[in-house]
Amino acid sequence: MDIELKKQLGKIANTIRELSMEAVQKANSGHPGLPMGCAEFGAYLYGCLLRHNPKDPKWANRDRFVLSAGHGSMLLYSCMHLAGFKLTLDDIKQFRQLHSKTPGHPELHMTDGVEATTGPLGQGVGNAAGMALALKILGTKFNRENYPLFDAKVYCLAGDGCMMEGVSSEVSSLAGHLNLDNLILIYDANNITLDGNLVDSCSEDTMMRYRAYGWDVYDVDGYDLDAMESIFMQIKQEQKKPTFVHMRTIIGKGSPNKAGSHKAHGAPLGVEEVELTKKNLGLPEEDFYVPQSIYTFFEQKLAKDAQVEEKWQEMLRAYSRAYPDLYEQFLSMKEKKLPADLETQLRNIAMKNPLATRASSNAVIQVLGDLLPQLYGGSADLSESDYTMMKKFPLIAPNQFGGRNIKFGIREFGMSTIATGLSESGMITPFIGTFLTFSDYMRNAIRLASLSKVHVIYQFTHDSIFLGEDGPTHQPIEHLAALRAMPNLHVVRPADNREVEMAWIAALRYKGPTALILSRQALPEINGTDVAFDQGVGKGAYIVKKEQGKPQFTLFATGSEVSLAMEVAGALEKRDKPVRVVSMPCWELFEEQTEAYKESIVGGDLGRLVSIEAAVSFGWTKWIGRGGISISIETYGESAPAGDLALEYGFNVDAILDRLL
Repeated sequence: MDIELKKQLGKIANTIRELSMEAVQKANSGHPGLPMGCAEFGAYLYGCLLRHNPKDPKWANRDRFVLSAGHGSMLLYSCMHLAGFKLTLDDIKQFRQLHSKTPGHPELHMTDGVEATTGPLGQGVGNAAGMALALKILGTKFNRENYPLFDAKVYCLAGDGCMMEGVSSEVSSLAGHLNLDNLILIYDANNITLDGNLVDSCSEDTMMRYRAYGWDVYDVDGYDLDAMESIFMQIKQEQKKPTFVHMRTIIGKGSPNKAGSHKAHGAPLGVEEVELTKKNLGLPEEDFYVPQSIYTFFEQKLAKDAQVEEKWQEMLRAYSRAYPDLYEQFLSMKEKKLPADLETQLRNIAMKNPLATRASSNAVIQVLGDLLPQLYGGSADLSESDYTMMKKFPLIAPNQFGGRNIKFGIREFGMSTIATGLSESGMITPFIGTFLTFSDYMRNAIRLASLSKVHVIYQFTHDSIFLGEDGPTHQPIEHLAALRAMPNLHVVRPADNREVEMAWIAALRYKGPTALILSRQALPEINGTDVAFDQGVGKGAYIVKKEQGKPQFTLFATGSEVSLAMEVAGALEKRDKPVRVVSMPCWELFEEQTEAYKESIVGGDLGRLVSIEAAVSFGWTKWIGRGGISISIETYGESAPAGDLALEYGFNVDAILDRLL
């Protein structure tokens, strides 16, 4: 490496240390150790390695950097400020303050240039793998000779916590299997965890582990810029496999009394130690000081970055003339276009009656696969049970990325983090499937997807005790309530074929995450569900059976219990008791409606209010009140045929009438 460049990177590294420890100290909260320990890597990454344009942080073919060890966020913020992203020195000073662009952990929706919301450890590795997979998919689809539209790399920095959390094992195994040769995972190997020394809890050979996954593995001193340059240039030019870089660092490097100690991990260094560190590093006394020479260095780099992107934009314009049909698909995927007549096309799908909603969803998926090039699906080894396979399209396989179906293997957590990364590419709408009870494995990834409002569709099947003989280990009871409790997540439980069609429209229109909750057992089509999207499912709740006269009962139900509610209503009306039946497939959509619409569904004197749902009653009090009746399940299920379970748990007309009358 050129001597002058090396000196400049050294200055940048020490400036990263200063900004990081001072921002943490000013906030009196944070993690200074990682930014200080990885400062040379940050300087090299943003000063030399990344092919991106900070002035256009969503450029489609940019290199990505994911900080999986999100507690070290000041490394990212310091680098982004210096590199020219929309992050000012005042933003740095507002670290961890209310509504700032520099929250405690990186958040995708808060800060331009942040590629993924990270912090819960290990998930960033999965997000990075998803981004790398997306780039391979897009490159296979669009690249042509002399037109490498997609050839970017994805870099991810992970720490000991990321390595120990099981999700990193899941995604690293799959990345090795698929041979994602554009993914580079850098392990900040500082031998310190928040609680003390790494040897107190872990003694594995991490490099050997990654070799076993099928990765190329390198070892580098995190302060040897020449070695760093040699290794990363080799990777950039010759990479043939996903690559693991074991980077040896010292946590809190530069701190005279806390470097190499867990005391630099999760708390400010302290005012006196910051002063000593600045003296030790030869930094000026002025707080948050950035030498003009560093700003000048990055201004010059910004000009080169802009030229790199403009050259790509010129190539894209030439590509649009050479391959107009592919270019139209490119625009369609980028804009996530939906056909104007989508509702009509889905309404015209021929389906059996009765039919399990997992099967009707699969019928919809077949049509959507033809209509939406951005739609990619996958399953955690359950595609023959959760019905996620798009039959017209092949599988994605090692070194073969032209398919539209992904076999994630038995890796539910990893699958959900990869799906988030696929969505974060900006050009892919992923849907992924498993049984509803296994959403527990995925919960933290769904939470981060909801926090980030990324567009992922979860197809959860086998949605109640009525899956039958597999028994309580597989029968979801509390899962609907748990998912509904999550902000920004739309939970849609359709009642029949028609509601399934509209549920998919809801999932595609909403740009955040949606959970489709689907049955294993066949469900009949219901009189009253054959209404337009914006009169039915699109409203979240709607009347499927209007009362004749003043209602004595109003029955609220979702999914498989809507048809049961209709049967109960019929039995009550035979006893001269007027009944209203409300299908409520998506509470979240209903909450978004006008007060006037909500009043028209749940307002006024509606008689006795009753909820019918084969799950815990938690949450229904909002709609039926404390005096309402919940037909629910407040214990775990049993292993038995579905019909026997309906009798055992009171999900039949006679048992419900006994509760109501």
